[in-house]
Amino acid sequence: MPHSLQPAQSLYRVDRLDRSEEHVETLLETKAFRLERLVSFGSVSPPGFWYDQKRPEWVLLASGTATLSFEGAPSQRLQAGDHLLIPAGLRHRVESTSNDAVWVALHFESNS
Repeated sequence: MPHSLQPAQSLYRVDRLDRSEEHVETLLETKAFRLERLVSFGSVSPPGFWYDQKRPEWVLLASGTATLSFEGAPSQRLQAGDHLLIPAGLRHRVESTSNDAVWVALHFESNS
């Protein structure tokens, strides 16, 4: 059976996206993890909204700037190239993103 190779894609290609909202695209998913690309265009979490995820999430800010707030922990200001691990159950929210913010997020099963 011949293998099928998909064409390469760019994390940074945003010209066809509606800039009025954040875009989340699953790049790869298995039972153990989900890898996403997020393009924020200045998006923030709605007032009073907190993410409270059952799985840990590793995030990389590939371009732009952002500020994440955490319940019971200091806020983190991120610049392009910064990454961090958000433990499962740590409530967090997006306080700010630049208009060119592109993220890579890995949600995964923890063995602990």
